[in-house]
Amino acid sequence: MMTSEVLLNILDDLDDDQLSIFQWFLQKPNNVQGLPAITKSRLQTLDRCKTVDVMVETYGLQRAVQVTRVVLEKISRNDLLQRFPASSSGPEVHVSDVGETSENREPSSSQTQPPLPQTEDETVPVPEPCPIRYYQQKLQSNFQDTFMVATEGWAADEELLVDIYTELYITAGRDVHVNTQHEVLQIDKVWKPSDTETQIQPRDIFKHPSGKDIPIRTVLTNGIAGIGKTFLVHKFVLDWAEERTNQDVHLIFPFTFRTLNSLQGKEFGLAELIHDCIPETKDVSVEALNYIFTALQSSGTSSYKKSRFKLLFVFDGLDENRLHLDFDVNNIRSVDVTKSTKIEVLLRGLISGKLLRSARIWITTRPAAANQIPQNLINTTTEVRGFTDPQKEEYFRKRFKEQTSSIISHLKKSRSLHIMCHIPVFCWITAIVLEELLETREGEDLPRTLTEMYAEFLRFQIDHTKEKYGPEKCIQYIKSLAKLAFEQLQKGNLIFYEKDLRESGIDVSEASVYSGVFTEIFKAERRRKQEDKMFSFVHLSVQEFLAALHVHLTFINSGINLLEKQQQTISNKPDPTVFYQRAVDEALQSPNGHLDLFLRFLLGLSLPTNQNLLRGLLTQTGSSSQTNQETVKYIKEKISENVSAERSINLFHCLNELKDVSLVEEIQQSLRLGRLSTDRLSPAQWSALVFILLSSGEHLDVFDLKKYSASEEVLLRLLPVVKASIKVVLNNCNLSERSCGALSSVLSSQSSSVTELDLTNNNLQDSGVESLSAGLESPHCKLEALRLSGCLVTEEGCASLASALSFKTSNLRELDLNYNHPGDSGEKMLRAKVEDPDCRLETLRYRQTDTLRYRQTDTLRKLSS
Repeated sequence: MMTSEVLLNILDDLDDDQLSIFQWFLQKPNNVQGLPAITKSRLQTLDRCKTVDVMVETYGLQRAVQVTRVVLEKISRNDLLQRFPASSSGPEVHVSDVGETSENREPSSSQTQPPLPQTEDETVPVPEPCPIRYYQQKLQSNFQDTFMVATEGWAADEELLVDIYTELYITAGRDVHVNTQHEVLQIDKVWKPSDTETQIQPRDIFKHPSGKDIPIRTVLTNGIAGIGKTFLVHKFVLDWAEERTNQDVHLIFPFTFRTLNSLQGKEFGLAELIHDCIPETKDVSVEALNYIFTALQSSGTSSYKKSRFKLLFVFDGLDENRLHLDFDVNNIRSVDVTKSTKIEVLLRGLISGKLLRSARIWITTRPAAANQIPQNLINTTTEVRGFTDPQKEEYFRKRFKEQTSSIISHLKKSRSLHIMCHIPVFCWITAIVLEELLETREGEDLPRTLTEMYAEFLRFQIDHTKEKYGPEKCIQYIKSLAKLAFEQLQKGNLIFYEKDLRESGIDVSEASVYSGVFTEIFKAERRRKQEDKMFSFVHLSVQEFLAALHVHLTFINSGINLLEKQQQTISNKPDPTVFYQRAVDEALQSPNGHLDLFLRFLLGLSLPTNQNLLRGLLTQTGSSSQTNQETVKYIKEKISENVSAERSINLFHCLNELKDVSLVEEIQQSLRLGRLSTDRLSPAQWSALVFILLSSGEHLDVFDLKKYSASEEVLLRLLPVVKASIKVVLNNCNLSERSCGALSSVLSSQSSSVTELDLTNNNLQDSGVESLSAGLESPHCKLEALRLSGCLVTEEGCASLASALSFKTSNLRELDLNYNHPGDSGEKMLRAKVEDPDCRLETLRYRQTDTLRYRQTDTLRKLSS
């Protein structure tokens, strides 16, 4: 049996000179047809173990054997070929099959793509004839130096990216529509991988989700702040640079909108813009780039595969864009890429396809900014979902080794912390805090609320900088940054420029000192030739915590409530109870939840325990337990009112920040004892039940209404849980048209997860089905199976369903209308949809009285037509 140990024994018989020559051959492509070269930087060692590890990681064991055979022949060491077992020409065996040494890391799934066949090299004749792969390898070498190391969050110390990168969960998305909700509302939705989702690997970002060979030019990848989009881009480029994946791409040009913003209104040729923004392209001359661009532009081809030169342009951070991009087709003109042109025009041309139609485009963005690119210019979308529960554990295992289990166990005790940990940046903040506390406060309680975690994070920053700058200067800087955070949060800004800092009273000449002091909170963007520096906080949640800190300090010190539109100094001692109640009201009135996370932090800072964590920055306010009790009472009153599910959930999180979990524990106790009587629940208890169900991923696969009560009133109470579930079972529940209207709203919601809906044996009638069909028409609707057996549907209801199925966005594949009365007309309309190749409906069931009729398409025939 062939193992990596056999390879090692063979290399042990090479002297150092022979090993050096052996490695030289490994750096050349096509030792075995279709296998790439191994980069020089990965072979800068005479360590035979590491040479074997690199070969097996790059090729897999069996192909590493093939390459070894070929190279041994080239260096005239045929005698060593006798060492190979006769079976070594058999099927490929991966490293994981034969066991790993501690130094032989198993490559991640994004590293194991079989190499694509090398295409015949095209020559770039200027400034001197060179094959395009010469420039590819130059660029790859330069990118290795840039992307091989990374900083996590904004840590000062650089580490190897492969050592700190944890795989992200990425799904193939449908159309991205603008989500105006605050991202905390998207964070709070518990999710776990679903069979209905198509998970994709980073290397496959330009493969069609269906698996078909459908050409893709432009991919839009969306995900909330801090979810790992930029890290994903860096890993993609590094895998390409180290020749692990996507070797069909000749040149990659990774731009960031942060960099492009500072060039607003300036004119460049495309080659000059690339050189200015991407220093690693220095070895690909302007003349060579202009030749490549001109050749592609003049060819007129839009096919990436047929293109002479295969290019990928990456634009990271569309949500940070401050350029004026106008994608009105009538205003997008063709331009000469070699001539100086405003960068806005160049970007419009590239993204729209007017320039370099065969080049691929990859854009990343937060969901709220996705509408800056018209949908007709996007071929496919992907979504970075962050970490699954196993990936969270993998992340902390890399950081803590032996303590991983206790840390994960602790995080699970606080649902708000555990949910937030699907964001990589929050995992990093949590790791910094817990690492410090486990070393210095052994046996003491760890943070269990968001406010405690962020207060510890800020205290950690202050403690590590006050010796150098003095405590007073540190406190001054933090207060200035808190003021900036609040004022820019009100404007919706996450990226700040020098003028923004001046408006917040920060001396621009000291701004770099601020970022130098608190490198893990606030940072200046580094970029050569940059005239207007950019600044930002490490994550939106850090900005919101500091903003809450500023509002808290202002109220305590002056009695002014910054959340009120008309602010005035209060001569009498301000009433903290009124202050916190008004903050709750302001957050509830915020149309998109933009004050939700801010409110959690503000309430959390009212507790003496959190103020004690930041002593020196915060003084004990004397906030009495009575004030906290009054605030808790007020929040519970609001929960009892008719507030939305999202607002209700945030209010429960607010109670958690105030260390009050009585409502939730009350319902949990009833659930545990099986004594939950839904006809006796108060409005607040209903909200608590919804909160508990939404906070537990275990309940979100299947929602069965009969588990609670087979009634319309209970269904309407639990609609938020319905929306978060994948399969919804509502058969025999005495539902009417009223329920259909509510379910239609659920199906048309962007945040709905429902793919299967069973409404069998309910008195819906045609009017109810008509209401339901309105939801099916929504582009957000994900429903794939609908069961309406025995729902008193006639041909009128069938007409509504047929109309909904006519929409190209419909995902419905299965429709059950058994024991209804569609009549010949209704049956004909729906059967036509089954046979329509443009309609996704594959299975239609309808049984009328004593006659059985069943229709199912030949799926393969339908797909091929």
